[in-house]
Amino acid sequence: MGVLNVTPDSFSDGGLFDAHDRAIAHARQMIADGADIIDIGGESTRPGAPPISTEEELRRVLPVLDALRDCGKPLSVDTRHAAVMREVLSAGADMINDISGFRDADGLAAVSNSQCALCIMHMQGDPQSMQLSPHYVDVLAEVRDYLLDRVNAALAVGISRQRICVDPGYGFGKTVEHNLSLLRQQSALQQAVALPLLVGLSRKSTIGLVTGKPIQQRLAGSIAAAVVAAERGARIIRVHDVPETVDALKVWQAARLGALIDNG
Repeated sequence: MGVLNVTPDSFSDGGLFDAHDRAIAHARQMIADGADIIDIGGESTRPGAPPISTEEELRRVLPVLDALRDCGKPLSVDTRHAAVMREVLSAGADMINDISGFRDADGLAAVSNSQCALCIMHMQGDPQSMQLSPHYVDVLAEVRDYLLDRVNAALAVGISRQRICVDPGYGFGKTVEHNLSLLRQQSALQQAVALPLLVGLSRKSTIGLVTGKPIQQRLAGSIAAAVVAAERGARIIRVHDVPETVDALKVWQAARLGALIDNG
């Protein structure tokens, strides 16, 4: 899953792709480099990011979604707002990636009447407060139970299990110790939830704290995290650096299978 942030203030690439032509060119390059899904985000959810209006989020996202509808790959929209969900689904979005885990009943209603895929993510708090003092007694158990609760809520409104994937929410209301503990135990999380796992560790502060590197020097650490996540059950890897991660995962998979992978 290639990240396409059409925002001026995302933590890693804010302002790089908020111009329409640059956003489209970057998406098409990620597809050429091997991305299987493009995830379009119109609202920054970095720690402390201010909320924006529905109108502004749609102004950023809809033209990009419209321009990429013929790209041949599924298009995901990263949003936590039901009004945005409805509009982008009408415009042809294939997936809704909600960092709030569809806690808003309106969000579940918005996706229940479509056939889109949905990603249910764990987050403690909200982007404005989530990193102030995250606390868990047992991070694995609490993330697992939250995800199971939100999956059951989706099933209860008629959403098919086959449409759902889950995300442990690395970096969303978690310290570096919480993130590393979750990553160490990720296989157990995937087995407990028994749904495809989407993981996003690319360039995040945990990578920086482990390596001591600033955001733009976290490529090697992000690739290592992607391979570890895949080894421990992740089936969708959300990344900024598509070609390098694709190559790393090809080598990991070839080594795991003991054979060359057919990339045709």
